[in-house]
Amino acid sequence: MAITIKDIAEKVGVSVTTVSRVLNNRGYLSDSLKTRVHQAMEELNYQPNELARSLSRSKSNVIGLIIPDISHPFFAELTKHIEYYAYKKGYKLMLCNSLLDKDKEREYIDLLRASQVDGIIMGSHTMSVNDYMSIKLPLITIDRKISSTIPCISSDNYRGGEMATQLLFQKKCKKIAYLSGNLRLNMLAKQRYDAFVDLVTLEKVEHVIKQTNLNGFNYKEYEELVAELFSEHPDIDGVFASSDMLALQVIRECRRRGKKVPGQVKVVGYDGILISEMDELTTIRQPIKEMGKLSVQYLADLIEGQNPPLDTILPVQLVERSTT
Repeated sequence: MAITIKDIAEKVGVSVTTVSRVLNNRGYLSDSLKTRVHQAMEELNYQPNELARSLSRSKSNVIGLIIPDISHPFFAELTKHIEYYAYKKGYKLMLCNSLLDKDKEREYIDLLRASQVDGIIMGSHTMSVNDYMSIKLPLITIDRKISSTIPCISSDNYRGGEMATQLLFQKKCKKIAYLSGNLRLNMLAKQRYDAFVDLVTLEKVEHVIKQTNLNGFNYKEYEELVAELFSEHPDIDGVFASSDMLALQVIRECRRRGKKVPGQVKVVGYDGILISEMDELTTIRQPIKEMGKLSVQYLADLIEGQNPPLDTILPVQLVERSTT
């Protein structure tokens, strides 16, 4: 039989209301009383009903996070930082892995609403603007601009694209490939592509563009995409990959074909994930920790009725290593 606060009250010799006040830390309560109640809870192995408590407070202290794929190192690192800063602010995290599936994302949003979360951080974006506007919960987006009224946190994607492309120019690359996820997706990361195209067009540099399909982060597809690039364009001498994972696949394919990096092919990635250090990858580092910290801070502000900035663009950093 489950232990209730009535059992705790009887053991301590106080009213149910007093035990409830201890659990919710309401009103003046002596330290000795708090100690007696918590000792009784421990002795009887009482587990508070967090959902019931949250309903009574009209706040759950739980936030939702929807991301495309937790197995992708960028989102894994971002999630780690979001969870850390959420916990520091007294929030627990419900993690939802959308895999860029519209139906799955919609079902997760329904689940989060039914779970009485206080707000949602969106790192995935597959539904319509009206769908997101109808959520009726505090909402923050990361690297996705859903609406001019929903706060968005991103890194400076266009500047990052400029930095990567300019570096390959400086390294005297004559034919440069740009590799990315599908460019039809409405994501701020497409600004990296925009910067690349602007610069190679301005400088009249020969270039090639390759993109994945719409099925998200398929590492087998990365292999096929990169192999196809070098089969069709064996004279490529510079590659700007829009993610470090794509860039690392370029390095592997170069090794397989006996091409020297950076002697014959120079490679620049994007994200600055920890694994990029293993192959000494030159990359554009996003401030992943700061993005996670601010997303929690801004969501907490919304929950408390404050108005955080609608557009926050954080600076990126060129980290040059041995692949260029």
